[in-house]
Amino acid sequence: MAVLSFDDVAVGDVVPARAFPLHRVDLIRYAGASGDFNIIHWNERFATSVGLPDVVAHGMLTMATAGRVVTDWCGDPGAVVEYGVRFTAPVPVPDDDAGATLVVGGVVKSRDEKARTVTVELTAATAAGTKVLGRALAVVRL
Repeated sequence: MAVLSFDDVAVGDVVPARAFPLHRVDLIRYAGASGDFNIIHWNERFATSVGLPDVVAHGMLTMATAGRVVTDWCGDPGAVVEYGVRFTAPVPVPDDDAGATLVVGGVVKSRDEKARTVTVELTAATAAGTKVLGRALAVVRL
């Protein structure tokens, strides 16, 4: 995808939604890459014993996956100058062929003419419609 120009982006522009499948093997790979081997991300018996619905995806994996929508949209991962989220619900990842699906999209909420940045508000939910991120905002310099 081509790199977006500041002049090509307006408030209200939609960042197209994408669906990202997540399987248990993705959690294992992420644990190895991040060093986060928390038992709630791989042991269903333990996860449910502490009140979770199932093994859950790492919060940082969920956040990074959502961020991909912005970096793919703008065409330059280095253009994201600020990114933050609030976690509102875990992403359960069943041990089956379907796994979980994270659906992420966004909208341009504001433009800063002086800084030549736009603020993108992301929505992220499971395929079942459970909102998993709140106040998910990315500031992008175009």
